[in-house]
Amino acid sequence: MLSKPFMTTREVAELLEVREPAARSWIHHRELRAIRLGREFRVAVKDLEAFVNEHTTREPS
Repeated sequence: MLSKPFMTTREVAELLEVREPAARSWIHHRELRAIRLGREFRVAVKDLEAFVNEHTTREPS
């Protein structure tokens, strides 16, 4: 588990090894839950974990 409760879109993109526009697209299409703080979006770690679990292709072994 990460020590920070919220992550920036840049941090999400780096963690998932995708480009930042992909992370923003997931947020704008409401696939990835986020909160808007000022002009930036923040993603809760638990919401990122839920997103990853929903997009997993198979059950964990």
